[in-house]
Amino acid sequence: MSRITNLAICVAAFAVTFGSPRLLTVASAADDTTPNVLVILTDDQGWGDLSLHGNPNLQTPNIDSLARDGANIKNFYVCAVCSPTRAEFLTGRYHTRMGVYSTSQGGERFDLAERTIGQVFSDAGYQTAAYGKWHSGMQAPYHPNSRGFGDFYGFCSGHWGNYFSPILEHNGKTVHGNGFITNDLTDHAIEFIRGHRDAPFFVYLPLNTPHAPMQVPDEDWKPFSDKELVPDPRPENAKRQKLDHTRAALALCENIDRNVGRLLETLDSLDIADETIVVFFCDNGPNGYRFNGGLRGVKGSVFEGGLRSPCLVRWPAQIPAGTEVESVAGAVDLMPTLTQLAGVEISATAGPLDGVSFADQLSDESQKPDEASPAKRLLFSSWRGRSSVRSQRFRYHLNGTMYEIASDPGEQIDVSKKYPNVAARLKNQLERWRDETNAAASPSESEPVFAVGHLDAQWTQLPVRDATSSGSIRRSSRHPNSTYFFDWTDSKDTIDWNVDVVAGGTFEVQLWYACDETALGTELELSFESDGHLIGEPTKARVSEVTPSGFVAVEFDRAPRTEGYEKDWRPMSLGTIRLPEAGGTLRLRAPDIQGETGVEVRLMVLRRDS
Repeated sequence: MSRITNLAICVAAFAVTFGSPRLLTVASAADDTTPNVLVILTDDQGWGDLSLHGNPNLQTPNIDSLARDGANIKNFYVCAVCSPTRAEFLTGRYHTRMGVYSTSQGGERFDLAERTIGQVFSDAGYQTAAYGKWHSGMQAPYHPNSRGFGDFYGFCSGHWGNYFSPILEHNGKTVHGNGFITNDLTDHAIEFIRGHRDAPFFVYLPLNTPHAPMQVPDEDWKPFSDKELVPDPRPENAKRQKLDHTRAALALCENIDRNVGRLLETLDSLDIADETIVVFFCDNGPNGYRFNGGLRGVKGSVFEGGLRSPCLVRWPAQIPAGTEVESVAGAVDLMPTLTQLAGVEISATAGPLDGVSFADQLSDESQKPDEASPAKRLLFSSWRGRSSVRSQRFRYHLNGTMYEIASDPGEQIDVSKKYPNVAARLKNQLERWRDETNAAASPSESEPVFAVGHLDAQWTQLPVRDATSSGSIRRSSRHPNSTYFFDWTDSKDTIDWNVDVVAGGTFEVQLWYACDETALGTELELSFESDGHLIGEPTKARVSEVTPSGFVAVEFDRAPRTEGYEKDWRPMSLGTIRLPEAGGTLRLRAPDIQGETGVEVRLMVLRRDS
C-alpha cells in the first residue's frame, strides 16, 4: 500500500513552451500600500448568468459593478468541472499535472508537492482564510488548513445536500451552519475582514451555489417562482432548458449578487476598498441548459459554454475603471497575476507555472493580444477524454474541428478546412500538451487512500463518501459526495475506509448517524486491520438515541434533485481506539442489529487524544 506521506514526492514537470508559461519576477504595484485580496468563486454559475453579459432574466448589479469600476477579462477560461478549476487557481498549474482526475473519492486531490496561493500569501505575512466549498481534499495534509489557509469554515466535498444550517466544519471540527449557506459563508468572510482590517488579508470565498440541489430561500425564490423566461438564442439551449431548474439557478445567482454587494459595502464601511483587490469568477459552465449568450455546451463540456467564465478584477487604487482585457486568460493565471499585483514572491513551486500574469494589462491599455507573436498564448482544456485548445482567435478540438471564436462564439461553423495550417499546428500542440501533462492518461484504478491522524490536524473527518460497503448496504445517491449508507440489515456487512495512519496515537471516535426507535440497541464496532490482521482492540458502543425522521429542508427544493438528501444527523461516541502508524482498513461493523431498517451512517470523525 502506498503511503500518503510518499505522495509529497513528485517529479516536477517542465512547462509547455508553446503555452508561453514563465516564472515571474514580481514587483509591487504600489509602493506605499500592501493590498488586501478577496477572491470570490461561484459554483456552476455560467458566463451567461450575469446581467453584465446580456441575460434579460435576472439582475446582478453588484457583480456587474466590478467590471464598471475595475477590469473585465473578456476571454477568461476555467475547466469543464469544479475540482480541476480549483486546483488550477490554487497552484497556477494545469490540473492534469497534479493527479486530479475526478470530483470525488480522492480524485479531486492535487499532489502535496504543489505550492498553493494560500501558502504564498501566508508566507508573505498575509492573514489567510477560506470559507465555502474547498473540493481539493478533506483530510490533512490535503485540508485547507494544511495548504496555507489559517481559518477555514465550510465543507470539503464536491457538493452538499442541504443548504439550511447544515453540518459544516470549522478548522476540522464538525459544527452546524447558521441559516442559508451562501449568506452564512459570506458572514464569516465579512467577520474575518472586519477582524483583519489593519493587516493584509487574503480571503478565498468559494461559494457553493448555484450548484444543485436547487434549494432556494423563500424570499429569493418568490420573484422567480412563475417568472416567464427569455430563452437562449441557441435553439439547443432553449429546447433543453428545464424551467424550474433555471428559475432556481437564477434566484441563487441573484442571492450571490446580494452577498457580493454586502462584501463591497463592508470594504467601503471599513474604508479599505481602495486598497483591496476583489476578484470574481466561476468554476465551470452552467449546470443546465439556460441563457448563456448562445455559447455551445454546458458544465462538463470543453466547448466555450463549458469553459468560458466571467473574470472581474477591481482595485480602485491601481486599475482604471472600465478596463477591458481582450487577451485569453484562465484560472491558472490568477496566482501569477495576484502575486504580481501584490508584490508577493511565489518562490519555489513543484514545477514551472503554466499561468501567465495579466497584471500589466490591467493598467496599460496598450497591452493588446498579438496573434502573430511567436510567443502567442494557448490555453488547454481536458476532461474525461475530451480536449480542446484556445488561441486568441480559434478553438481547436481533439476531434479535428476548429472554430473562429471572435466571429463564431457559438462554435457552429467548422473552419478547420479553411485554415488547414492553423488546424495542423493547434492539433500538434494539443497532442503534445496532452502527452506532456498526462492529460491522455487513464485514471488510476487503485483504491484511493485517505490520511488519518496527521499531526497538522486534531480532527480527521471520514465521510462515507470515502468509504466502500459490502453486502446489501446501499448508498443514498450515485453522486457520492454528500451521501449516506442505509439498508444495513445484515450483521456480516461492513463499511470500510482504506486509510494511512500517518502518525499513530489514541483517537476518540464519533459517528454521525440516523435511526428510528426500532434500531435502538444496535451495536456498532470499529476495528483497524492491516494486511488482513486485526491490529489492537476494537471499540464499540450501542445506539441509545433516536434521531428525527425524514429529510431536512426539502421544502426549499425548487427542482428535482439527483444528489442525495440529508437527514438530521446526530453524533454518538464509539469510544477510543489506538491506531499504529500503518496503512490498513478502518472497518465498521454492526454485530447486533435491531429492527428491520438498521442504522444509517453519514460520517465518522476521529479526534486525536494522544
